[in-house]
Amino acid sequence: MTALATDIGGTFTDVVLVADGRVHVAKTLTTPDDPAEGLLRGVRRVLADAGVAPASVDRFTHATTLATNVILERRGVPVAFVTTRGFGSMLVLGRQARVEEERYDLAFSPGEPPVPPSRVFEVPERVAADGTVLTPLDEAAARRVAERVADLGVAAVAICLLHSCANDAHERRLAALLAERLPAGTPVVTSSEVWPELGEYERATTTLMSAYVGPVMGAYLRRLRDRLAEAGITAPVHVMESAGGVLPAELAASRAVCTIESGPAAGVIAAAREGARHGLTGLISFDMGGTTAKAGLVRDGRPGVTHEFQVGGKGSFGGRRPGTGVPIKVPAIDLAEVGSGGGSIAWVEAGTLRVGPRSAGAAPGPACYGRGGTLPTVTDADLVLGYLAPEGFGDLRLRPGLAEDALARHVGKPLGVDVVEAAAAVHDIAGAQMGTAVHVVTVRRGVDPRGFTLVALGGAAPTHAAGLAERFGIRRVLVPARCGVGSAAGLLHADLAIERSRSFLAPAAAADPAALEAVLAGLEAACRADLAVGGARGGVTRSVGIRFAGQAHAFTVGLGPGPVTREAVDAAVEEFYARYHESYGIDLRDPAELTVARARVSLPADAPDVRGTDPPRPAPGRTRRAWFGGAFHEVPVRERTACVPGEPFTGPCVIIEPQASLVVPPGWHGVLDDHGAVSLERGPE
Repeated sequence: MTALATDIGGTFTDVVLVADGRVHVAKTLTTPDDPAEGLLRGVRRVLADAGVAPASVDRFTHATTLATNVILERRGVPVAFVTTRGFGSMLVLGRQARVEEERYDLAFSPGEPPVPPSRVFEVPERVAADGTVLTPLDEAAARRVAERVADLGVAAVAICLLHSCANDAHERRLAALLAERLPAGTPVVTSSEVWPELGEYERATTTLMSAYVGPVMGAYLRRLRDRLAEAGITAPVHVMESAGGVLPAELAASRAVCTIESGPAAGVIAAAREGARHGLTGLISFDMGGTTAKAGLVRDGRPGVTHEFQVGGKGSFGGRRPGTGVPIKVPAIDLAEVGSGGGSIAWVEAGTLRVGPRSAGAAPGPACYGRGGTLPTVTDADLVLGYLAPEGFGDLRLRPGLAEDALARHVGKPLGVDVVEAAAAVHDIAGAQMGTAVHVVTVRRGVDPRGFTLVALGGAAPTHAAGLAERFGIRRVLVPARCGVGSAAGLLHADLAIERSRSFLAPAAAADPAALEAVLAGLEAACRADLAVGGARGGVTRSVGIRFAGQAHAFTVGLGPGPVTREAVDAAVEEFYARYHESYGIDLRDPAELTVARARVSLPADAPDVRGTDPPRPAPGRTRRAWFGGAFHEVPVRERTACVPGEPFTGPCVIIEPQASLVVPPGWHGVLDDHGAVSLERGPE
């Protein structure tokens, strides 16, 4: 099997090709104005390296930050929003939380709503929480709204009526009336189709973002598919979704909101797979690229999944804190992300050194890239400290002189320190900010990180991984082969999958197992139809949301295989009690209630077999000055391709490869395995 995987990040685009069991990789600078250009450049490179004809590619998987960037940069299509009469101010009111420096800002102003009031419309209708129709839909008024929407010339419409998750009849009828008046092909997105769960505000924003991003995603994927076809690649295009599976391109376009955490999710999947190969089930995925650093938790071999997160929020809350961004209610791997990557810009403000979240990106990039950038970044600091080689990454050569000039001018001079002290300060602050992401997914979740293994992925992660592990008392670091393109590699093993849900509100003790089974069976059938998976093919995961009666937030708890029984519901409630105690340290046995039913269908990936690493290629030994313990030391520099599996090495040293540089501090030792992964362990204190 010949498989291609591509991951477009803010700075670099990674491409991985597996053909005849051999792995070929390319890392190219992202082309922001036309992301497909950088992608195709990498694709052409790996195909040429492997001597593989484009037509022989059987599978093409893709991760992209497009959906996230569209939301953050507010460049989606013009959307109209239609809701129940009396609820038109829902988006303006929203939820707001002051975080970080905003807490003390006397001139604080809440952000603009995702849709201006001029494009928000109300229709007379009302459905009760149990689905009973209290006020029928006023079709005459709905037609007038359709006329006004059509006059605006919007590119999509989002509909979210009150309690439509319990009865979607009004939403479906309103969507039909709008479609009659709008130009053919205009997307009309309903909340009962996108994510029919409790919580009208979160359901509204999720639906709205789906309509806002969908046309942009659809156009992008069509262009990508056409350009791949021009290059001779006709394999189906699959897109990574936020929960760790992949979707067919057509489904990804219609459910674009499910791809918001596309790239970061692939990294956690790669970490879980690498950990399983080493018999490790407790992992912290640390994925650091040029723009951001992400952390995710893997427990019992499974990545954590959340069903609500925030996009574009401020503060280090792992996307969980209400009011810090636009809430999205779709399944996503639980991640914390900070604006601290290799390209994060360092500057001095009021005598204080800051690093990120502004990034030099791919253009112009860090100063040392020699592409016109003049501001110092984390990459510049790492180069000055001797952690990176001037030979750079692939075709990209680094220029130490430019890095030193940028650090001296913008950090050293304002702080009154020399260039080395400036570089060390930038490196340390970046490390502290990355630690915030790990802290969010571990300590803030009530998890002790010291018993976990840190898995380093992304081009910049191996440079910082051991130092980050030391901050948390983590004694083991795992660096997979080709870690610099780790997220793209994770795409190769992602299952074709989709999840659907529906509100199911009932006291747990009185819930009807047959009714729950009927809802879950319907959701499973809808998932199979989405993926065109017939019969009993693929795996099915069923779960329910459970909370204490009267509370607002629920845990998602899995149900066992087979039809739902009274015993299965009772077991889920017991699991909820245990999870609640684990998370909050409170042992409650109060009455619980079910809130939602969920079904996820996945079809295992037809992943290509990968051979072990090539035999070591001898390389001359060399040394380099690198900064450890507050001073420069002459340390060994070894090429990973020259390391012999099983041969131990000790820090301080630097292990280099075309896409990354692994820094091994004093007190750490490691070994390379037969698959090219490096296991680092910290010695006793």
